[in-house]
Amino acid sequence: MRAKLTYFALAGALVAYFVLVGSRGVLLIEQGTPLTVTFGAAVLVLPLIGVWFLWQTTQFARKAGRLAAELEAEGGLPVDELKRLPSGRIDRDSADEVFARRRAETEDAPDDWRCWFRLAVAYHDARDTPRARKAMQRAIALHGHEAA
Repeated sequence: MRAKLTYFALAGALVAYFVLVGSRGVLLIEQGTPLTVTFGAAVLVLPLIGVWFLWQTTQFARKAGRLAAELEAEGGLPVDELKRLPSGRIDRDSADEVFARRRAETEDAPDDWRCWFRLAVAYHDARDTPRARKAMQRAIALHGHEAA
């Protein structure tokens, strides 16, 4: 719940920023000189990119959340079996061991979105966020093909 609140607070701040930047871009364009119109148009591009990125990130999080809920209903969410350091951080060797099992599971069933979801969690636990995101995108894509 805390993560959702943080996400919505940051998203709200970004939207406010986009509105502020967009209004400055419009003011520059209204000046009417070639230089201010050029700068104004360039400034307007930034909020458009930001809104697109925020939309994509929100859609990704919603789809991943739906997969997690479905997997939880099936009783297939990965169990937290990781050893932790006294600081609370995940032990690297433990994360590597779980990751190796998840990777083997995914290699055995490459078309199962559930395996890809669990692999994404293992990547995340191993602090490999880019690969975790790619694995989750694969899980989402496979789930979409299964539902269709």
